Amino acid sequence: MITGDLKRRVDALWTEFWQGGITNPLTVIEQITFLMFARLLDINETRDENRLKRTGKSFQRRFSDEEQGLRWSQFRHLGADAMLPLVRDNVFPHFRKSSTSGTAFAEFMKDAQLMIQKPSLLVKAVNMIDQLPLTEGDAKGDLYEYLLSKLTTAGINGQFRTPRHIIRLMVDMLEPKPTDVIGDPSCGTGGFLVQTMQYLLETYTSPEGVLEETDPETGKTEKTYTGDLLEAHREHIRSDMFHGFDFDATMLRIAAMNLMLHGVDDPDIHYQDTLSAGFTDKFPKAAAEGFNIILANPPFKGSLDFEDVHASLLRQVKTKKTELLFLVLILRMLKNGGRSATIVPDGVLFGSSTAHVALRKLLLDHNQLEAVISLPSGVFKPYAGVSTGILVFTKGGRTDDVFFYDVEADGFSLDDKRDPIEANDLPGCLAAWRNRDAGRDTDRTQKAFFVSAQEIRDSNYDLSLGKYKERVHVAQTYDTPAVILDRMKKLNDDIASDLAELEELLG
Repeated sequence: MITGDLKRRVDALWTEFWQGGITNPLTVIEQITFLMFARLLDINETRDENRLKRTGKSFQRRFSDEEQGLRWSQFRHLGADAMLPLVRDNVFPHFRKSSTSGTAFAEFMKDAQLMIQKPSLLVKAVNMIDQLPLTEGDAKGDLYEYLLSKLTTAGINGQFRTPRHIIRLMVDMLEPKPTDVIGDPSCGTGGFLVQTMQYLLETYTSPEGVLEETDPETGKTEKTYTGDLLEAHREHIRSDMFHGFDFDATMLRIAAMNLMLHGVDDPDIHYQDTLSAGFTDKFPKAAAEGFNIILANPPFKGSLDFEDVHASLLRQVKTKKTELLFLVLILRMLKNGGRSATIVPDGVLFGSSTAHVALRKLLLDHNQLEAVISLPSGVFKPYAGVSTGILVFTKGGRTDDVFFYDVEADGFSLDDKRDPIEANDLPGCLAAWRNRDAGRDTDRTQKAFFVSAQEIRDSNYDLSLGKYKERVHVAQTYDTPAVILDRMKKLNDDIASDLAELEELLG
């Protein structure tokens, strides 16, 4: 649970960076992430040292005898003039040097650089981070999520996070199990993977394992899910369950930290363009039939050169459009019977090009297309006003009927402010999905309905909701012109009468 006091401390830290001349939100979060990680390294080293004293169990040291001065507990006491050169010239190089190739830590820290140039800012940041509850499992995850939420309010140079509530809808629809292997080929800050972990904690916590705590400032009671029913799967969750790829190094580092703070100690996060030929060469297991579940919001409106794209993708759908290529990639990455929920721009659903139709034909005729969820156009505002939808599909099998749902409100205003509102179709969408019945849900005037695969084929594989939804138009009746004119005459007479009375009163 993140309290009001903790939010204020994070806000104050954010403000210090901006006042110190670091105004790019991604850079701010990255630098805070590095410093948090430096503190966590020292915390873990201290824990292992204490365990060694108690049990005699050895461990791989993070700091040699000569490197003790590089530990957080040592340099945090230094003055501004001494701290900056030590952290910049010694601590960060130590991170890179101590990284082991192939680990999440290596990927996370290999390009680490201190961007803080003002000694006073570094001292303030270190002191503030030293007060944050990084030793508390749930608190540190909530803290980092709050930090990441500032990407939504600040903007990040054309990139944007998928709203958490949309991610959670997609996770809830797929209902991942603790034995699954889960991937995201364009993971960004790791939101889909983190929300999957949160889903597992909530789903696999016994009633006795739910802890309740009241925020002393707000009086609100928050629940903490311990995931006590996940014990048999802890090792799988720790290092084998979650896999993410991205070709933005900053996003990669933030994703790794995000997962680690949410209890995934060794996430499999890699710097990689998953559409390239190099993906198959470097990660053959992930590139083909490696995952039970893939959740993604791939980049759209992009275009690539054919020579940059793996040939196996182009054999399925010959196109330069990233939004189409990623869907083919996801199908290739899934195991037979594996499932995906993927966000796509509306153009994927109704585009008439050969590539668009071929992609939809691939989903419908050679796999099981399960659902098309239409989202309102303001979901990604203020950074993108494009209309989007969610495709839910299973690799292999066949499609008989496709579930459609019309989300008109997501609990937030659809303008740039995105203020909370009461109208919210997401709970209804999830309920309709969980209780869906192709034989029953046939009324196309409702938000949820089914369309047969054959009807979609006959409509050139069009998957747009508007193609099939029946809009109910309520007839409006209006007074005749004569009645309206008579009403206007009466109003004029009343006005003239009132004016006459006013003139009489004024003398």
